[in-house]
Amino acid sequence: MIRVLIIEDDPMVAEFNKRYLQEVKGFTLAGIVHTVMAAMENLKSEQVDLILLDVYMPGATGLELLRFIREQNISADVILITAAADKENIQTALRYGAVDYLIKPFEFERFNQALIQYKEKYHFFANNQMLRQEDLDGHILSTELKLTGESIDDLPKGLTSSTLESIINVIQTKENSQFSTDDISEITLISRVSVRKYLKFLSTLGVLEESLTYGIGRPGYLYRLKEDKLGQVNRFL
Repeated sequence: MIRVLIIEDDPMVAEFNKRYLQEVKGFTLAGIVHTVMAAMENLKSEQVDLILLDVYMPGATGLELLRFIREQNISADVILITAAADKENIQTALRYGAVDYLIKPFEFERFNQALIQYKEKYHFFANNQMLRQEDLDGHILSTELKLTGESIDDLPKGLTSSTLESIINVIQTKENSQFSTDDISEITLISRVSVRKYLKFLSTLGVLEESLTYGIGRPGYLYRLKEDKLGQVNRFL
């Protein structure tokens, strides 16, 4: 089992990360800490394979902890899970060796993808002492190329222009109010799973503003149209 340490100052977010982790096979929770100093103490005595780390922490930042991990040669990998979306934080995290970077809010599918990809790399290294170039290219270095084969002007696989247009038309009737996946699904009669894919795509384009809401069970998402960004969709219709 891959041992995971969650480092997150918000207890509610830490709990959701824990629940997400429990849904992915092959991982076990090594602990939850809420400050960088507590994390440093934990890493002195606990064997950890993977760290889920926030950037914005009280006292010291997650990036300072990431630098400490590298300076102390602690053999743990790090995935950032944070609201820090600026270029400087992302570049710094990647330069310090973060294996993935999840920007809040995110959906379970993206979290699941990050852990599955990490698990594949973890077991690949565990089972191979000597590697060939084709091994690295096929299993490690070209992961990003395998994630998507579309150009920037192509819709992601599984999405169609006609359905996208239908969803956009409904969204425009919402004016400046927030709406959920269920709201769009009920009007368009398109499944919630499909609608969620389109809303996620529009959020990635910057056409929708996405916010995370906490309730019973998994966190949910609300969306709001950014009308000044609607032009971003035209090339896909």
